[in-house]
Amino acid sequence: MKVLVINAGSSSLKYQLIDMDDESVLAKGNAERIGIPNSLLKHTAKGKDTIEIKAEFANHVDAIKMVINTLIDPEHGVIKSMDEIGAVGHRIVHGGESFAASVVIDDEVMKAIEANIVLAPLHNPANIMGIKACKNVMPNTPMVAVFDTAFHQTMPREAFMYAIPYEDYKELGIRRYGFHGTSHKYVSKKAAQILGKPIESLKIVTCHLGNGSSVAAVKDGKCIDTSMGFTPLAGLPMGTRCGDIDPAIVMFLKENKNMSDEEINKYLNKESGVLGLSGISSDFRDLHKAAEEGNERAQLALDVFNYSVKKYIGAYAAAMGGLDCVVFTAGIGENTPHVREKVCSGLEFLGIKIDPQLNNKMVRGLEGQISTADSKVKVLVIPTNEELMIARETLELI
Repeated sequence: MKVLVINAGSSSLKYQLIDMDDESVLAKGNAERIGIPNSLLKHTAKGKDTIEIKAEFANHVDAIKMVINTLIDPEHGVIKSMDEIGAVGHRIVHGGESFAASVVIDDEVMKAIEANIVLAPLHNPANIMGIKACKNVMPNTPMVAVFDTAFHQTMPREAFMYAIPYEDYKELGIRRYGFHGTSHKYVSKKAAQILGKPIESLKIVTCHLGNGSSVAAVKDGKCIDTSMGFTPLAGLPMGTRCGDIDPAIVMFLKENKNMSDEEINKYLNKESGVLGLSGISSDFRDLHKAAEEGNERAQLALDVFNYSVKKYIGAYAAAMGGLDCVVFTAGIGENTPHVREKVCSGLEFLGIKIDPQLNNKMVRGLEGQISTADSKVKVLVIPTNEELMIARETLELI
């Protein structure tokens, strides 16, 4: 079966067509600037050069039509007709407490996703537009919703509850949800496969480190804690997000800098993190270069980030009562040996020993172990593949 994976944003629509017989990517691309002048489709078919098609996408339906037309195009396509697409898997950011697993999309599921817009006002509406657009163009093709939050729904109450009045959890849904769940699930399963052990016997800390970063504690194949919270603002300091801070800082900023709610939201989400600390960039490559040239604030930003990841690994080892494996994934986790080395330095007491040579060569899509042969805790680099995970979950349900 061929599965079309869709990740719809407010003005973009990323896609991959995956042949589930061998899990190969037949084509992938991105419809950009939907609803904005100068729309563009970037499309790459297996074994062919990337092409750019200029078009005008008034909405997501236009974008999906162009994606399908390109996939079946005699010159640039990879299938003969739309009928070859057996199912569509949609990435949905927030499932709230409604979904602990992926589901086949029906009217009731759509209502529940819409009900969770209040928890993800920037993302769920775009995800819904993606589903409706696909249903419009492919009304008879089964569709599956795969939620970023679902993997974390196994957290116990003591891990997901905040110490605020209980009524606000019941009435408003204020609790820890966690994000990047599809990535954490994929790499934890892959880690068990690499180690040749059943995931039900392992205690794994997965570190999804990118412009948005999160850490998860995966015990016996289930998430028991994660660093992001009610929103993706919590946890590690990130590219532009502050991560964990004292909530009283918000009131302090309002009173002492006369900042509005909108200004504070922008401050914490877009102007903080390693960008705010360094004053240079949210890109870790820029920070490393600046730090090597002696920029103290760039070095400080890196130190704060590395320390925070290290702290979460230690905390989650305690929460799980031990540790068998640490996984690094996503843009920074997969491609920045420097960060992996600094994060693991000082964790020798847990049984972590890094092999510098293995660590330095594990970049650009390579997968494998970077710990020494005698390291009690195995440390792995595993490129994440959220699209493949979505396709697998879709196939399971169809």
